[in-house]
Amino acid sequence: MIKYPISYIQYLAHFHGDRDYFECHEILEEYWKATDAGNKKSIWVALILLAVSNYHHRRKNFSGALRTLDKSLEIFSNDKDAVNQLGIDPELLSGTLRKRKENLLNKIPYTSFNLPLIDKELERLCLEECRQNGFTWGTCSNLENFDLIHRHSQRDRSDVITDRQMALEDRKKKDKK
Repeated sequence: MIKYPISYIQYLAHFHGDRDYFECHEILEEYWKATDAGNKKSIWVALILLAVSNYHHRRKNFSGALRTLDKSLEIFSNDKDAVNQLGIDPELLSGTLRKRKENLLNKIPYTSFNLPLIDKELERLCLEECRQNGFTWGTCSNLENFDLIHRHSQRDRSDVITDRQMALEDRKKKDKK
């Protein structure tokens, strides 16, 4: 029996395989909205923010990467039990992310890194997910792949724009009351 959600396994496969951090964000955001929507301190939000930070860092958006990394670090630090339950070593993760933060502050270019997984069964599931998708676990990010690096500009965002417009209209209605 799998004790981890398939969305988490898919996230890890992308995070460590093809380094598609945009896809990591998409996968876990959908899962978070379905299971823990509205909880901005959710461990899922921390993982989403970490992927977003890597996406920004790789694009040399150091301020965006730092801002999202700080938010993820705060959640990870405040919920080490949840980190551990996800098969990640909380202390090693903390050290890795503090080093990433230092790199961002010093404007050091992006490099790929792996999350410190401690559950061998989880790693096995992720390796299988990578194999099924044609990814190589632990490969470095292809910094020449324009579509990977600038993925946000390649997608149809009409649904996001519509949702934001509806939320703005709802806020305006509430403000008038």
